[in-house]
Amino acid sequence: MDVQDIVNTVSQKAGLDQATTEKVVGTIFSVLEHEAEGTSASSFFAKIPGADALAQKYDVMAAAPAGGGGFLSSLQGALGGVLGEKAGALVNGVAALKASGLDMAQIQKAGATLIQQAEAAAGPDLTNEVLGSVPGLKSHLGIS
Repeated sequence: MDVQDIVNTVSQKAGLDQATTEKVVGTIFSVLEHEAEGTSASSFFAKIPGADALAQKYDVMAAAPAGGGGFLSSLQGALGGVLGEKAGALVNGVAALKASGLDMAQIQKAGATLIQQAEAAAGPDLTNEVLGSVPGLKSHLGIS
């Protein structure tokens, strides 16, 4: 199973269009790429062909568009600076998901489906290890 299979399944089950789903999946993978450490993260991405490229396409730590952002961007920058890159990636990722026009129910449905697909591709133990290394991500995705 590659990343496109995951995007297709999340799109279908969460009722989202392909472009929005790709952004959601890429954003979540980007948060994992920035925050999950060690060999578990690289093993996880190695088991899902294309996941690292999609994470880089929707890099949550990339510079904000010129002239944009306003208060939220300032807040993200301040939090990222105080809490370090790890918290910054999660804050930026959640902000990007909300900015995509989805409500929390849609984000949670897409996130839960993504996790199910990742478990099928990379195995539940590895997926849970990677998710467990990113405190707060599961709660933002509504996953217990």
